[in-house]
Amino acid sequence: MQKRINWLLLLLLPVLVVIGITGCGKKTEPTTKLRQEPYSDQQFLMGTYVKVQIFDEDKKDILPKVYDRIKELDKKITVNEPGSEVDEINQNAGVKPVKVSEDVFRLIQESVKYSEESSGGFDLTVGPIIQLWHIGFDDARKPSQEEIDTALKLVDYHKVKLDEKQQTVYLEEKGMSLDLGAIAKGFITDEAIKVLKTNDVTSAIVDLGGNVYVLGNSPRGKDGTWRVGIQDPNEARNTVVGSVAEKNKSLVTSGIYERNLTVDGKTYHHLFNPKTGYPFENDIAGVTIISDTSIAGDGLSTAIFSMGVKNGLAFVEKRPDVEAIFVTKEDHIYLSKGIRDNFKLNEESHYVIKQ
Repeated sequence: MQKRINWLLLLLLPVLVVIGITGCGKKTEPTTKLRQEPYSDQQFLMGTYVKVQIFDEDKKDILPKVYDRIKELDKKITVNEPGSEVDEINQNAGVKPVKVSEDVFRLIQESVKYSEESSGGFDLTVGPIIQLWHIGFDDARKPSQEEIDTALKLVDYHKVKLDEKQQTVYLEEKGMSLDLGAIAKGFITDEAIKVLKTNDVTSAIVDLGGNVYVLGNSPRGKDGTWRVGIQDPNEARNTVVGSVAEKNKSLVTSGIYERNLTVDGKTYHHLFNPKTGYPFENDIAGVTIISDTSIAGDGLSTAIFSMGVKNGLAFVEKRPDVEAIFVTKEDHIYLSKGIRDNFKLNEESHYVIKQ
């Protein structure tokens, strides 16, 4: 890991890090006055550290507005939280439809869409499996095969019934439960960006525990890009394999690091295959999705992770709106075509870029 990096954003639960604010290329004049040091706030929310930085002069008062919106959505979405709309949906599975807010209805609509696009590689009804294993919590355990088989009968995104006119959500079977952990942070990140834009913020970074969005021009005004580091999923936190220069983009990673459970010498990560009830087993250690919205990055990162490198890369190449960086367990890096000239390998990295 490079020691002389001028860290702008250091995540305590990182997936991506913004490692420079100087940009690159020819200098362009910013349309608004930007600060060298941002107005910044960091709070522990949703089980992670949320950091918002605003570089526009005289926009410090926008920070509380962003956090108010994040907290509002967190309260509606978090499972097992009193008053949570998603928790109410789960409690009424097989009983009755639940009327929800526009925010939650939109989130679930999008979750169903990504479940369909991935043919269930991402499935918003994977809750029963997540609850069984509970990886990342003190009571994590490897369930019996019988328990897994029983839970799998309750995992089926086709059984999520949405009534757009009534704005209701209904889970058809008792015991079903939504788990939006793989997509909720993306949705909330996008809503935070909306608050910034509504309040005329032109330059900012929003980081929801690794869901990073870089908005507008970098403060020093060189071609408007931010240099964003890609987490090495095979190493310790804050170790980067390389970086890309982006602006007005979301970068989201799904990886096998951070949350694990070891039983009888075998390590299980927290990304579950909704079809088997076990963590995905393929050649991917981590995949980073670069997209216009963070919800797309969230939904697609899990879906593409489920496909493995070959099929995942083929899936990405068919989409003009998405780029991807794959890091394998064998220390290889695969890049989608649109990002190959942008990606810069860390000079100290032992990884090999494959085409």
